Amino acid sequence: MRKWIGWALAAAVAGGMAAAQDVPVEVSVLDASQVTLHLYPFLKDDDLRTLRLVATNRDALSVFVPSKDTSHFAALALSPADGFLQDGAPAATAIALSDFPDAAAAATATLAACDAKRDPATAPCVVVLEVGPAP
Repeated sequence: MRKWIGWALAAAVAGGMAAAQDVPVEVSVLDASQVTLHLYPFLKDDDLRTLRLVATNRDALSVFVPSKDTSHFAALALSPADGFLQDGAPAATAIALSDFPDAAAAATATLAACDAKRDPATAPCVVVLEVGPAP
């Protein structure tokens, strides 16, 4: 039991540190939407290549974030332990949700859905892609 508590505490601290670190971003504007891709170090080359396509191509973005209302917000969250792609398909913990009134609501709902699917012994999910109205 003591090992489990220590592991859970270490995972929580590591997850908090990962979230607190400055993560580089790439920002794209697609029509009336702004897409922000967070470049976490756990993302593999295939993950980044696919996420960059999603962030810069309207058709690819619509597969993951099907909202037609560009005034709403969306997010894609991943478990750092799983990454984005597994065997050429999105990981089971890769969750994208759309049609929220603000960025915070999109992130909160997406992170909760992702965290519900991840192994509790791993680091918490993080938002890797945010979509909102272009400035």
